Amino acid sequence: MQIQVNSSNHIDSNIRLNEWVRSTLESSLERYEDDLTRIEVHLRDENGTKPGPHDKRCQMEARPKGHQPISVTHTATSLDQAVDGAASKLNNALDHFYGKLRSKRGVLQLSDPEA
Repeated sequence: MQIQVNSSNHIDSNIRLNEWVRSTLESSLERYEDDLTRIEVHLRDENGTKPGPHDKRCQMEARPKGHQPISVTHTATSLDQAVDGAASKLNNALDHFYGKLRSKRGVLQLSDPEA
């Protein structure tokens, strides 16, 4: 699974931030490692240099093998909270996605034993 981290001009992107985002995703999504080809992370400060509540935004897009991408977004006061929130939302979205796939496969197997 490849993890790509992108940030806007108002986010001070450095190696430490990229490694922290990668380690957060790898630890929270490790069970999907073989099922995903890539995760793209987009970090953005909505207000630029102006302060404001919930102005840090993290969008994550996971690309499951053979399926359409799944995208989630979380905004928060700090970048850490935005990344953690988006990672949690992505984990829930992938749980839901793969749960639906498993139930559809189960229905096919039960209803048509020759399929």
